[in-house]
Amino acid sequence: MVLLQPDPFLNELTNMYERNREKGSVWVTLKRSSLKSKRKRKVEYATDVVDFRCLVRATDGKKTISTSLSAKDHLRFQASYATLLRAHMHALKKRERKDKKKAVSEVDKKLQQQVAAKKTPPKPKN
Repeated sequence: MVLLQPDPFLNELTNMYERNREKGSVWVTLKRSSLKSKRKRKVEYATDVVDFRCLVRATDGKKTISTSLSAKDHLRFQASYATLLRAHMHALKKRERKDKKKAVSEVDKKLQQQVAAKKTPPKPKN
């Protein structure tokens, strides 16, 4: 996993989206982090105020990249990230939804046909 600065991270994320445009997925996760080991954090909680950061990770299954954001950088990063998402979400396929009324009416027709088939007496053989 490569820890990048925010701007190179966004550039690499753009490349990831481009590589996976036709087929594939890109997963982006955000997590609160202090970037220190747990042992050090336990000691510091009693004495100091810990400056938490936002750890952003992205992977396409083959390559993983990450960046760490401070509280003052997150607004600029968020605006850039939102623009990037809007630019690369046009390739999504819309989900085809079935009309509920149409589906119910088709089921009713099938049931009526089955009931009608059972009510008709069998034809006598001559």
